[in-house]
Amino acid sequence: MDEKEIQSFLIISSVVLFILIITMISLFILFQKRKNALILKNEFEKKHFEQEISKAQIEIREETFRNISWELHDNIGQLLTLAKIQLQNDSSIDEVKGTLNKCLKELRDLSKLISPDALKNMSLEQAVTGEINRFNRLNFIESQLTIKGRQTKIDSKIEIVFFRILQEFFSNTIKHAKATHLDIILDYQTDMLIITAKDNGLGFDLNKQQHSGIGLSNIKNRAKLVNANATILSEPNKGTKLTITYQINHENTYSSNC
Repeated sequence: MDEKEIQSFLIISSVVLFILIITMISLFILFQKRKNALILKNEFEKKHFEQEISKAQIEIREETFRNISWELHDNIGQLLTLAKIQLQNDSSIDEVKGTLNKCLKELRDLSKLISPDALKNMSLEQAVTGEINRFNRLNFIESQLTIKGRQTKIDSKIEIVFFRILQEFFSNTIKHAKATHLDIILDYQTDMLIITAKDNGLGFDLNKQQHSGIGLSNIKNRAKLVNANATILSEPNKGTKLTITYQINHENTYSSNC
C-alpha cells in the first residue's frame, strides 16, 4: 500500500469514526431528552394525581358536613322537638327518655363523622355502609349494600376516588332520579374489584348532551385516574347503573405510571 492509499484510508477512517462519534452523541442526547421528558411526565402525572386525591378528600369532607347539617336539622332537631312536645303533654318519663336516648345515639354517630381521623381511616366498605345506613335512617331512599367475595385491601387513595365517585352517583340518584331503591355491590374477585350501583329512578337518554351535568365525564375521568374503568347505563324510566372495574394490584400501590 503506497503513501497515497494510506492517506486515503486514514481520511476515510477518520470520517467514519467522526460520523460514528457524532451519531453516538446524537443518540445519547436524544435518549437523555426522552428520559427527561418521561421523568417530567411522571412527575406531572404524580402531582396531578395527588391534586385530584386532595380535591376528592375535600369534596368528601364538604359532603359529610352537609350531611351533618341536614341530620342536625331534620333528624336530631325533630327528635328534640318531639321530646319537648312529650314534656309539654306530660308524657311518661320512659317515653321522653327513649326519645332523648335516640337523640344522643344520633349525636354520637355524627361526632364520629366529624373526626378527621375517622374519615381518613375508613375503608371503602365502611364509608359506603355509613352512607347506606344514613339513607335508610333518614328515609331518603331504600338502600342495600352487598359484599361479595373476600375483601382485598387496596390503596387508600384509590378507595377515596371510588367513594367520591359513588357519592356523586348517590347525590344524583337522590336529587334527580326520583328513585325509591338503590343497590350497591362490592364484588371482590381474585384479581378484580367490580363496584356496581343501580337505582330504579327516572333514568335518562345517554345520547342527549343536556345530561352532561350529571357528572358522567367527571366520573369516568376520576376512574381513569386510578386505572379503573367506569361505565354508566341508563334509559328513560328504567333507572341508571354505574359499574366500576378495577384490576387489583396486590402490591397495594398506585399505578406504575407514577
